[in-house]
Amino acid sequence: MRILVHDYAGHPFQVQLSRALARRGHAVLHAYCGSLPNTAHGAMRRLPGDPPTFEITGVRLRETLDKYAYVKRWRQENEYGRRIVAVTERFRPDVVLSGNTPLDAQRRLLDACRARDIRFVFWLQDLLGVATHRVLRKKVPVVGEVVGRFYVRRERALLRRSDAVVMITGDFRPILRRAGLPDDRLHVIENWAPLDEMPLRARDNDWARAHDLAGGRVLLYSGNLGMKHNPELLVRLARRFRDEPDVRLAVVSEGLGAEWLRERKAEGGLDNLRILGFQPFERFPDVLASADVLVALLEPDAGVFSVPSKVLSYLCAARPVLLAVPPENLAARIVTGQEAGLVTPPDDAGGFVAAAETLLADAALRQRLGRNARAYAERTFAIERIADAFERVLRG
Repeated sequence: MRILVHDYAGHPFQVQLSRALARRGHAVLHAYCGSLPNTAHGAMRRLPGDPPTFEITGVRLRETLDKYAYVKRWRQENEYGRRIVAVTERFRPDVVLSGNTPLDAQRRLLDACRARDIRFVFWLQDLLGVATHRVLRKKVPVVGEVVGRFYVRRERALLRRSDAVVMITGDFRPILRRAGLPDDRLHVIENWAPLDEMPLRARDNDWARAHDLAGGRVLLYSGNLGMKHNPELLVRLARRFRDEPDVRLAVVSEGLGAEWLRERKAEGGLDNLRILGFQPFERFPDVLASADVLVALLEPDAGVFSVPSKVLSYLCAARPVLLAVPPENLAARIVTGQEAGLVTPPDDAGGFVAAAETLLADAALRQRLGRNARAYAERTFAIERIADAFERVLRG
């Protein structure tokens, strides 16, 4: 087949899937948005050993996408839709697998596929319509309510028009059934992390030494800090361990959340808080290995529509995970069920700090939870098995 895999966000595991499909003889074009700010991409270039049937293209806008200027962002997302349609027309795929895509751009892409008899598979990573509704009704209550409901309806319409939907969690199934999608078009394939690109590394490594994290005990957060997160919890951690000189909190992030943390660091004299920018993907194993505990956050009302993919990368690192996420979230269920870390509700700041204290105080516990995490990743993240599942959907 000729397959266009479109991952707007440019995450590492999606391009791993594209490579795996190309190794099976399919002609695969992997497309992503090359104009996103403050984003850590995967290996978005040809690598030694890539098959000749594999291509990568970064779809770029005239300007970097402005996430926080809503009208300008809307225009840019529509511009992106036109550009990804042009890529599709040049490549002429048999099937498109598209995920993480703003709904206006996704609509343009789906319309183009329908006009050209190209099958379309909606890779449902987040319920973006629900998320948009949630955010806008807080920001601009009256207008936001109307616009938010519009995007809920738009997303449901796009899902109904798709030939198939790949959901990253079965939690989406009841919502999609209520939206009118039949079961035979719904497929659950959970997200994963590229295990073969996440080798185990020593706690004392070059990256850790370069950032003064090789000694003592380290809590580390890596990834976006955006609307779905509560960076105040990270400030609480820094304050709690401010007087313990061997404990540091490292935050590997960029954007508004990271800038907000810098302000709190300066105001509170939080010298134990280290705020670092995104690192090259090839250094990611060293980054995670530098931690004793890996931290992830999600807001209470993001419970079902978002599954933090950073947690799946954390599991590869053989480190315990400290989560402040709703207990019904798939990431929380995995970490709890596999005994790979500790989970607290996101609105329980005291419990979150207490869980950090428990992990930092008990090295044997950290080792046991970290072993469990890596064992789960090794059992679950085999790319050939995952490619089998996607290939069945795409052939269908």
